[in-house]
Amino acid sequence: MSNALDALIEIFTWVGLGGGSLLAFVAVFLLLLDGTWIPARAVVEHVDGGRVVRWFDEHGGVNEAPLSAHDDAKVGSADMADIFYRRGSVHRMRLTRSSPVVRFLSLLAGGVLALGVVAFVVSIVLLFARG
Repeated sequence: MSNALDALIEIFTWVGLGGGSLLAFVAVFLLLLDGTWIPARAVVEHVDGGRVVRWFDEHGGVNEAPLSAHDDAKVGSADMADIFYRRGSVHRMRLTRSSPVVRFLSLLAGGVLALGVVAFVVSIVLLFARG
């Protein structure tokens, strides 16, 4: 039983630390790829094709983006909404500062790394407890 437990703890250590590090690297890469998103206050207007938001960017230009069905449901009947637009890209906006994919990968990497650290600490404790 002792050998099986040691093997299981070592597998959790290597998979946790290795897999968590890889996931953290991917999350950082996607975060850098996502770009910079700047907060703005946007006006919600009704047009023929649905609803759009219009806002002023950091250079004073006016931008416009259509609301997706999900964003439209989140905005509801409000006349104004707090949005985030991408610096250097025209007509791109979202309602959250960070990407949901980056947020998910960051949390997953943190959880897997925590599993690896806990398994490592348990292996060290067992090493000294048996000695």
